[in-house]
Amino acid sequence: MKMILDERGKKYVLKPGEDFQSDLGIVSGEVLDSAEIGEEVKSHLDHTFKIMKPNINDFIDIMDRRCSILLKKDIGLVLAHTGLGSGSRVIDAGTGAGAIALNFGNVVGPDGDVFTYEIREDFAQVAQKNIERFGITNIHVKNKNIKDGIDEDKIDLVFLDLPKPFEIFEDVMDSLNVGGWLAVYAPYIDQAEISYRIAKKVGFYDIEIIEILERGLEVRPQGVRPKTRMVGHSGYMVFARKL
Repeated sequence: MKMILDERGKKYVLKPGEDFQSDLGIVSGEVLDSAEIGEEVKSHLDHTFKIMKPNINDFIDIMDRRCSILLKKDIGLVLAHTGLGSGSRVIDAGTGAGAIALNFGNVVGPDGDVFTYEIREDFAQVAQKNIERFGITNIHVKNKNIKDGIDEDKIDLVFLDLPKPFEIFEDVMDSLNVGGWLAVYAPYIDQAEISYRIAKKVGFYDIEIIEILERGLEVRPQGVRPKTRMVGHSGYMVFARKL
């Protein structure tokens, strides 16, 4: 897969054999197919484009969505807190467009597996297309309500982005390896509180609720200061471990 970057920093995924067209001009499919990663090409309007290989974040930025996705700050917290790595087995429920499933698949690598459950057929189809387009083969999209039963076992992480995730905590406990993690994305604080209390009742350990707020800095000639706008609340992350 190739990506093209224009002079403004805007990114586009290229389709093999097809011309690229934007307001900055046209680049022929023949030129694009023969261009190597890192090379620059010119449009018929003499604008410069750079050929790149997209990483997972580039692809997620420009993939088909149809729904909101988790922010990088929350995805990064899940990956870091649970220690996910090569060969891990992951269950993801609430696939949406497949953003966090793609991150999981990218981290666990070819020796790992991601099983992602999505109750809506249209979302499952979008996610499947996104996953196939990026070229990851270790993600298995299941158009199924996870509350009807978890099919897999020996799992290292179960991630739930559901309205009432706590309804299946006992099933999650059964599916996890000893040392495995449950992670819940809860937009509302009452969801997080109930998840915490039920996880404790079910027998999970190391239970935490965490919220990440992201504030950037701006560098000006006169000095450095926090940006006026920040990424505030998106959701609470609930973590619990099977020991």
